[in-house]
Amino acid sequence: MRALSKGIFALSFPLTAMVGMAQAAAPELTAEEQERANTIYFQRCAGCHGTTRNGATGPNLLPGTTQELGQRRLESIITLGTEGGMNNFDGILSADDITLISKYIQHDPVDPPEMSLADMKERWQVFVAPEDLPTEPQHDLNWENFMVTILRDRGAMGIIDADTKELVTEVETGYAVHVAKESSDGRFWYVQGRDGRLSKIDLWMDPPQVTAEVFIGYDARDVAVSHYGEWKDKYVIGGSYWPPHFVIADAETMEPLKVVSTRSYDTQGNFRNEARVAALYNTPHAPTFLVNVKESGQVWQVDYSDIDNLRIDQMETAEFLHDGFFDPTGRYFQIAANMSDKMVFIDTETRKLVSMLETGTKPHPGPGANWVDPECGPVAGTTHLGEGLLTFWGNDPEGHPDQAWQICDQIETDGPGLFVRTHPDSDNVWIDQAMHPEPDVNQWVMVMNKETRELTPIHVADRPLEHDAVAVHMEYDQTGTEVWVSIWARGDGHQNDGAIVVFDDKTLEVKAVVEGLNTPTGKFNVYNRKHHVG
Repeated sequence: MRALSKGIFALSFPLTAMVGMAQAAAPELTAEEQERANTIYFQRCAGCHGTTRNGATGPNLLPGTTQELGQRRLESIITLGTEGGMNNFDGILSADDITLISKYIQHDPVDPPEMSLADMKERWQVFVAPEDLPTEPQHDLNWENFMVTILRDRGAMGIIDADTKELVTEVETGYAVHVAKESSDGRFWYVQGRDGRLSKIDLWMDPPQVTAEVFIGYDARDVAVSHYGEWKDKYVIGGSYWPPHFVIADAETMEPLKVVSTRSYDTQGNFRNEARVAALYNTPHAPTFLVNVKESGQVWQVDYSDIDNLRIDQMETAEFLHDGFFDPTGRYFQIAANMSDKMVFIDTETRKLVSMLETGTKPHPGPGANWVDPECGPVAGTTHLGEGLLTFWGNDPEGHPDQAWQICDQIETDGPGLFVRTHPDSDNVWIDQAMHPEPDVNQWVMVMNKETRELTPIHVADRPLEHDAVAVHMEYDQTGTEVWVSIWARGDGHQNDGAIVVFDDKTLEVKAVVEGLNTPTGKFNVYNRKHHVG
């Protein structure tokens, strides 16, 4: 809550405007209850159901739907979750908060305000001028083996030394950072908070700290940095859920330079006022960013070689786009359209859609995994939000054209998950099951042997029910011999009980545990991300 208060509240975001006039059939709410419900909705619900509650990965939460379900049924759904992929919120929200949010979503929403480039410039800050930054590392730590770790509810990034397994520092950033991306040399990290706060961290400083930041929206998810040719490390792009737009900023100072709306038409020709930017990526072989517009199902390839005369190639794919990853060559981009149950494949050299593949219920690869299968050759895989399933497909159209963009195999796990990860020197593919409601499943991960495709269950956590802990997100260290798995303790009052368990990738035995972390989720190893390993 600390970071949120510095973000959205500091921007005078009219949260009280997010619920409209009281509806005759809706339960009454006081002004104080509306304000609290607005905050809960933003933190826990807007990502899947939309800022304007028109639905996205989750269904719409408009009064026509919610009033028909009624208070008791709504409370039951929020408490227990659904088989369609919504997780249970008992343990995360108190019983009183579940009652409150069930009342809140029976009222009409209204659109939040827009944000202009001038608004962003007012909230742009440089804490350390570029000319004052160090010219060499100010510490003797192996910063290329740092784990840049999201401490979700803390509103901070934990910088963890993977050599010593010690927390170097916590850097204050935006609330519930969704992802972090690196400069071309791995020194600077750009992190996008859900509150729209886009921060730049210097790992050479002692301790590492934020050097500049800008707010690019009221609700945002992703960031990318230009890595190509003469534009290397020149631009950073931030993507916003609300307002639905992307912003190109100076990667050195974070000054916002250009804003482009992503409101557009979906693949059926329907206008999408809430066409949110789901994910952003730099393309290795061209001076372009990929902007994935969730609700309209369009991948935009944005050429940053001339931002005054911006060229945008729009590829119509499938709704709703979420997250993706490149093949090992860096040419083909593979992204989930999770409400269409498909993976989408883009050729970033021709800037055209190559193919789409139905993989299972709501694919969600996170950073994804590429490996070589003994039967199919080069493949890539995804987990699914809606079922316990690893699906992998061929992704080498030049060397294995008969396998390209076709399913190689599907392996059932014990529960739906969020992430899959591997390393080119590893025999294993690691799969989490974080979306299953039961701790007997979601505190375990699965390890698939690449040669045999056999699964080995790994018990990561043994936490009591009140911790509401799940094992989530895997990352290899610089050597490729250790796998780091987060224990995300989400239970009310137990957020500081999180940890990261470090496994030996060969023996699958625990090597170390980093304790006392507040809601650790995603981790980004500097060396691996800089070299696109995995």
